[in-house]
Amino acid sequence: MNFLKNILSTIIGIFVFFMILFFGFILIGAIFGGSDKTTVKDNSVLEFDLSGVSADFAGATPDPFAKLFSDKATVGVTDILNAIEVAKSDDKIKGISIINNSSNLGMAQTKAVRDALLDFKKSKKFILSYADVYSQKEYYLNSVADTIYLNPIGEVDFKGLSTELMFYKDLQDKAGIKMEVIRHGKYKSAVEPFLENKMSDANREQVTALLKSVWSSMLSEISVSRNIPVENLNKIADSLLTRTPELALSNKIIDKIAYEDQYVSAIKKALKTEKDEDYNSIDLQEYAAQKAMLPKNSGADNTIKVIYAQGEIMPGEGNIETIGEGSMRDAIRDAREDEDIKAIVLRVDSPGGSALTSELIWRELELTKKVKPIVVSMGNVAASGGYYIACNANKIFAESTTITGSIGVFGLLPNATVLSDRIGLHTEVVSTNAKAADYSPFRPLDPNVRNQAQEGVERIYSTFVKRVAAGRKMTETAVDSIGQGRVWSGDAAIKNGLVDKIGGLEDAIAEAAKLAKVKDYKTSSGPFFETNFEDMFSKGPFGQSTSSIVAKEIGAENYKTLQKIKKATIRTGIQVMMPYEIVIK
Repeated sequence: MNFLKNILSTIIGIFVFFMILFFGFILIGAIFGGSDKTTVKDNSVLEFDLSGVSADFAGATPDPFAKLFSDKATVGVTDILNAIEVAKSDDKIKGISIINNSSNLGMAQTKAVRDALLDFKKSKKFILSYADVYSQKEYYLNSVADTIYLNPIGEVDFKGLSTELMFYKDLQDKAGIKMEVIRHGKYKSAVEPFLENKMSDANREQVTALLKSVWSSMLSEISVSRNIPVENLNKIADSLLTRTPELALSNKIIDKIAYEDQYVSAIKKALKTEKDEDYNSIDLQEYAAQKAMLPKNSGADNTIKVIYAQGEIMPGEGNIETIGEGSMRDAIRDAREDEDIKAIVLRVDSPGGSALTSELIWRELELTKKVKPIVVSMGNVAASGGYYIACNANKIFAESTTITGSIGVFGLLPNATVLSDRIGLHTEVVSTNAKAADYSPFRPLDPNVRNQAQEGVERIYSTFVKRVAAGRKMTETAVDSIGQGRVWSGDAAIKNGLVDKIGGLEDAIAEAAKLAKVKDYKTSSGPFFETNFEDMFSKGPFGQSTSSIVAKEIGAENYKTLQKIKKATIRTGIQVMMPYEIVIK
C-alpha cells in the first residue's frame, strides 16, 4: 500500500514540477520578451489592416502574456486614429498602403478613420490603395487614396444602400409561440416583426430617411475626394457602372487596373526602393500598440477622462462588449471623485438595452455633472438607452452618419399557449395570493397583466422624455414629437436638437477641456476589464475558447446572429432598445 502511495506521490510531484516549470517559462518570457518591439525602419510604409479591430476602446488591461500567444496587438479604433496622427509626423513613415482592407467597423467609425487619413495627407505623404474587390464601405474609406488600384477581374460594389427586415408573425402562428408586445412609440419597430408581416408606413418612413441621410453623407465626401459630382455618383450607382474594372476606370471611380505585384512595384517606386529589394513596412495595429497607446502630454497635471460605453446596456458588471451597471457606475464615480480629472467625455456606441440600468447610469452622470463637465461623443450608434445615458451631458457630439434618438420603450412577454395545447403540455398553478401567478407563458395573457405591463412602459417612456427634456432644455411635448421610438442620423439630430455639434472624439475632448477651463491636459481611458485565464490561453497554441471555435465553424456573420439571439434570451425587464440594426457593406 505504501508502495502505491509513493508511486502516486511521485507522479503528482512530477506533474507539479512540470507545471511550475511551464508557468516559469511563461513568466520569464513575459518579463524578458514582452518588451520586444518591431523596429520602425527608415523609409517605411504603414500597412493598413483593420481586421480584428471593431470596438472604439480595446478595454483590456495591458497583458504581459499576450505577446507570447499572439503577434497581433489588441487595439481599438481610438488607438488606430492616434497611430495615424503619429505617423503623420513620423519621419520614418513615408506613406500608407491599403491592400484588401476589410473591417467590421460601423459607418461612424469608418468616417472617423477616413477623416484621420485625410488629415494624414496634409503631410504630403502618399496613400495608395489596392483591392481585388471593394465593398461600398471599404470604397468610401479608400476613396481618400492618391491612387486607387483594382484587380483586372475585380469589381467595385457601388449601388446605394438598402436594408432587409425580417417579420415573424406567420412563423409565430405556425410555431404556436407568440410574443405579447407592450410598447410606446409609433416608430418603435423593434417589436413590429412580431406583430405584422410587412413594414409599417411609419417604419418605412424612418428607414428611408436614415438610409438617404447616410448615403448623402458618403456621396458628398466621395465627391470631394474623387472630384465627381454627386449627381454623377448617383447615376453610376443606379446603372451599376462599377461592375467591371473597365467601367469603374472610365467613370473615374478608380485610377488604375493592375495586379497586386504591379501595385507593390508602384510602392517601391514611391519609396525609391530597388525593384529587386523588399520595401520596409510595419503593420498598423503593431504601430498603434507601440506609438499610440501612451497618453498624450503625459506630464500634464490635469486629466480629461474618456469613459467608453460600448455595446448593449445590461445588468451586471459588463465587459468589452456590453455596458454593465457595475463597471460604468464605478468608472463615473471614480472620475467624479478624482480631483485631477477636470472633465469627462462619455464615448457612446450602444443601441440601448435595460431601462433600469440606463436610469442608474444616467443618475451617476447627473450627480457627476454637478461637479465637473460631461461631454458625449457618439460613435456608430447612440440610440434608445444609448441616448438615455447621453441626454444629460453638457454637450453632445455625433458624426453625420451616427444613428441616434429612438426615444421609445417596449416589453415582450412570450406566450406558448397554442404550442402547449398542440403538444399536449398542461400546467397547474398553486399560489398564496391572487396575483402571485398572474403571468405564465403557458396561459393566455390576462388583460390585467397587459394593462400593468403597459402602465410600466408608459411610466418609463414618460421618465425617458423628462430626462431628455431636462438635459436638452426642451419641452416634453417637443421631445415627444421627435421621440415615439424614431431613429435619426447625426445630421438630422442636429436639426431637431438631440445633438449639439457634428464632430469626432477629439472634438469632444477639446470641448470638455474648454468647459473645464484647462489648456494643458492629458487624457486617460476606461473602464478596463481584466483578461481572464481562458482569454489568455485562447490566443495561443494551447487551446481555444468555445466562442472562437464556434465562430470559426459557422462563420463570423452567423456567429454574430447567434450572439444576438443569446443576448435576447437573457434580457430582463422593460427595454429601451434601438428598433433594428443596419449593416452597411
